[in-house]
Amino acid sequence: MRTIISFLFGASLLALAVSCDTKKDGISADMVTNSASADGKSDVPVSEIKFDKDTFNFGEVLEGEKVSHSFTFTNTGDNDLVISNARGSCGCTVPEWPKEPIAPGKSGKIDVVFNSEGKPGNAIKSVTVSTNTEPATHQLFITGFVKKAEEK
Repeated sequence: MRTIISFLFGASLLALAVSCDTKKDGISADMVTNSASADGKSDVPVSEIKFDKDTFNFGEVLEGEKVSHSFTFTNTGDNDLVISNARGSCGCTVPEWPKEPIAPGKSGKIDVVFNSEGKPGNAIKSVTVSTNTEPATHQLFITGFVKKAEEK
């Protein structure tokens, strides 16, 4: 069972690596590795990340409003924390993250903006954060309800 999970995890990371341009923000894919590599060795030390909260409920907003939230985190590992990417589940959810390594014991934030235009009803949006941690990805969520705008 563990082998199957490792295979699926590796396959999803490969798909992510192929579909994303990690050099865009000055961080190469070589800087971010996962200790669960094929030979069990890693060229770059892994770190640890701890988010204060991984879910933000914005309550109720009117369609067309933008909701912003900052997810704070701390590097709880012994090595620099590198965030190579943060990707929203759709174009309406846009994250911004620190591009420089975060030293052990230091904190940072990932700012997320959700645009509710054209998204009436229950909203559950996610941000996938790719890091040099084990596991290599972390999920953040923005939830709430978008009231349909009155037609004019």
